[in-house]
This record gives sequence, C-alpha cells and structure tokens, in this order.
Amino acid sequence: MSNNEIVQKLWNLCDVLRDDGINYSDYVTELVLLLFIKMEYENTEAGILQKHKLPEGCRWPDLTKLSGLNLLNHYRQMLLDLSKSDDHLIAAIYADAQTRLREPRHLEQLIKSLDAIDWFSAKRDGLGDLYEGLLEKNASETKSGAGQYFTPRPLIDSIIRCIKPQAGELIQDPAAGTAGFLIAADAYIKQHTDDLYELDEKAQRFQRNQAFVGMELVPGTRRLALMNCLLHGMEGDDEGVVHLGNTLGQAGTQLPKANVILTNPPFGTAKGGEASVTRDDFTYKTSNKQLVFLQHIYRSLKPGGRAAVVLPDNVLFEAGVGSDIRRDLMHKCNLHTILRLPTGIFYAQGVKTNVLFFSKGTAANPRQEENCTEQVWVYDLRANMPSFGKRTPFGEQHLAPFEAVFSAESRQEGEWSFTGKEDDVNKTPEESRWRCFSRDWIKTQKGDSLDIAWLKDQDSIDAASLPEPDVLAAEAMSELTEALRELDGLMQAFGAGDQAQVQKDLLAEVLGLEIKV
Repeated sequence: MSNNEIVQKLWNLCDVLRDDGINYSDYVTELVLLLFIKMEYENTEAGILQKHKLPEGCRWPDLTKLSGLNLLNHYRQMLLDLSKSDDHLIAAIYADAQTRLREPRHLEQLIKSLDAIDWFSAKRDGLGDLYEGLLEKNASETKSGAGQYFTPRPLIDSIIRCIKPQAGELIQDPAAGTAGFLIAADAYIKQHTDDLYELDEKAQRFQRNQAFVGMELVPGTRRLALMNCLLHGMEGDDEGVVHLGNTLGQAGTQLPKANVILTNPPFGTAKGGEASVTRDDFTYKTSNKQLVFLQHIYRSLKPGGRAAVVLPDNVLFEAGVGSDIRRDLMHKCNLHTILRLPTGIFYAQGVKTNVLFFSKGTAANPRQEENCTEQVWVYDLRANMPSFGKRTPFGEQHLAPFEAVFSAESRQEGEWSFTGKEDDVNKTPEESRWRCFSRDWIKTQKGDSLDIAWLKDQDSIDAASLPEPDVLAAEAMSELTEALRELDGLMQAFGAGDQAQVQKDLLAEVLGLEIKV
C-alpha cells in the first residue's frame, strides 16, 4: 500500500468522525496524536529507536488492549501524562493536548485502522512523507485554516534546489507553520550526504540538534510541526526544531543569525496594528506583517547568508514605509532574483505572490552594507499561464524552466517556455519570461517599486486597439438603457407599474430630462 493510498484511507475516516462533531482540522490533530504513539512503537520494534521515548502506560499496546469507556478514559489520562513528560520534546508535543472524541467507538475505530496499516510499506516510503501527505490533504480540503500554514510542496522543493542548503549551515524559518521548508532543506542535505553518513559524528549531531530552527505563533500548528520534524529524524534543541513564540515580538530577537532563511510569512495585517509588533530593533514601523517579517529576515542573515521568501504583490509596490524597506533591503542585500508566481497555487485563493531571492552583502564582499543590489532578474511565471487548481495542478514541471535560468553559470535574457513559440524566429527579450533590470532603472523608472511586469496576457485586450472613449461611453450607455427598459417591463408584468414610474422619474431628474406628465 503506497503512502497516497494510506493517506486517502485515513482521510476517509473523517466522514465517520463527523458524527462526533469532528471537522477536518480537528481530525488531523486527533489522528496525529495517535499516529505519533503508533510510530514510536513501530520504530522501537524495528530497532530504529534504541529505546522507547514514551513511558510505560503511554505506549501503543496500552491502547490496543482496551475498549469502550475504559479506552477513552485511559487515552485522556495518557495525553495528560505525556504533557507532563520529563522529555522536554514529548512534553512540548503533547502540551495542552486534549481529545475531542466523545464516543469510545470512534476512538476504537481510529486505533483499529492505524493497526491495520501495512507499516512495512509505510516505513519504506517514509513515515514523514505519510504525515506530509495528511497535512497537504488537510490544507487542500479545508481551503482556509490549515491552508495558511501550508506552502505547496513543488514550490518548496524548487526553492530548495535553487538555494542549495549545505551541511553545517544554520537554517531558519521565522514563520515555520508545519515546518515544510525546514524538512525539505534537511531532506536535500541528507540526499547529498548519503543520509548524513558522509559527515563525522560532530557534524551529524549538529544536523540533528542545531542546524534547523523555526518559530511558530499558533500552539496547535507548532505541535504538528514538532511531530513532522521528529518523523523526519530532526530533533532540534530542548524546545525542538520549532519554538513557540511571536517572531515579531521579543521572542523573535532570540532566533540566531542564519546562513539560510526560507519562509512564507502569513498574509494580512498584524492584529492590533503596529502595537502588536513589540520588537524595538526594526527601523521601519508598519502593521503590514510581511514587511515586518522581511525586515527580520534580511537583518537576521549572516554576512553572505541567503534567503528565499514568499511575499504577496502589495509588498512589492506599497508606498511610504514599503518603499523605505525595499530600498533598505536593496542597500544591505543583493536582491538578485524575483519569481512572479501564478495565481491559484496557494490555498488562499486569489492572492498574487512572488518569491524574493537575496543574499546579505555581495559576492565580492559579504560584509558590504551599502549599494549591494546592482541588478534584479525577474522571471514572470504568471502571464499566459493556466488557472491552477484541482483540475490543473501546479507541479515541478512548471518551475523547471525557472530553475534552469536561475542556476545558469551566466544569466542571459531570453526564456520562452509556455509561450507557444517553438523556434527562435522573431523572438525578442521583451517577449521573454526572464529579464534583467538595473538598480538605477528600478529607482528612476519605477520609483523603487518591484512590481515589474512586461508580458501581456494573450487573452487581454490591447489598449491601443480600443475604440475612442466617447464610443465606449456610448456603447455602455446603450447597454444600460436596454437593461433599464427590460427591468421596466418586468416591473409592469409584476403589477408594480407605480413603483417603476417613481424610479423613472428619479432617473429623469438625475439626467436633467423633462418629465412627461
């Protein structure tokens, strides 16, 4: 049984649990609380773990031997005991954990379903990937809620391949969500170090306990992140890989300087406005959360450090303090690449997003703090792209052309993927998805706005070919007149002629027409 089949099987149980008042988000939480207990038992039995992390009385066999109300009561006590564990990480995972299940038969059904899984196949495909599948399923089905914590995996993997994190680097996500970026970075490093076996013992300890750090504001989401990390073999420090706290508050000042920062900050405005941003180390005050996160990111990079951050369009063009922050970013960092993402790939529908790639200082002088950006390369993956969704899923194949030009030894304008042009005849840089803009051009021509677009959608209307304004106005007025005539007919048919006459008199008065008696 493949991981996808297991995910679907587990997901289908949610329909049964709805009778117990459990929605999709609650179901994933209920499931992973049990799933972690089961996986700890399986890993210990297989010799992957040398000894049980969970104490006696709080292990999987302790659940399978009970039934009815005894099972439900024991499980409730088990969650309480685990939240008080001497193991800081176990205590963090089960902190304030409570089951919302009220029917013992539903808990029994969950336990039996987990027991029936072919765990040999699941472990072969990766227990962590099974868990990732559940998180993605939750995000895609619920649209909101969990969706805001989940960045599409094809995008994460593409960003990782562009950034190329290395063993020994400290990697941070200040808006960790369910830790997708950190886990993908760890997987990339393991892939290039033979699952860390090429590293010495000291370097392996660093990768397991110090290489990755994140911060998450929502306790329930942080719980999912900690489990996600543990299932991928990432332990972190005493607080785990992902710490609980507000990056925009004082807790954020405790995050260490990083070699790599990968993140997708939450959309929207900080609750409480600027007052909710309690740190005093930000030069520019704003209630726009993304702009505050952006300041944290470029201030938290070590000299020569690199970052990739997902940001909505408004961050690129917002005036006032937005312009100040963009100028400061281009001053202190080399903002070398912007990827304009297509709409429909995030579960927050309609949001237009971008990925900003930048590094602290310059390649020649990582400690340079002035005029670090000389040119910005922009890849437009938004114009003339399909409307992505369930019917047209966004995948790695859509990002492959960008990765090719991003990683090229020498960058050159000209990339015509998805344009329908199959030869080099009449191709111009202006029709390319990949173009370069100088820092001076951005300053003088765009007023330091980074909302740079040049491709015209094929379905759009050419402004140069539009009729004269008076003709357009006449056409619009004609359509409105006909619509009003039809509405008047409907009112007459419904026997509301008097009301229709009142409205016609008001309209005549507005237009300055003579009212017929």
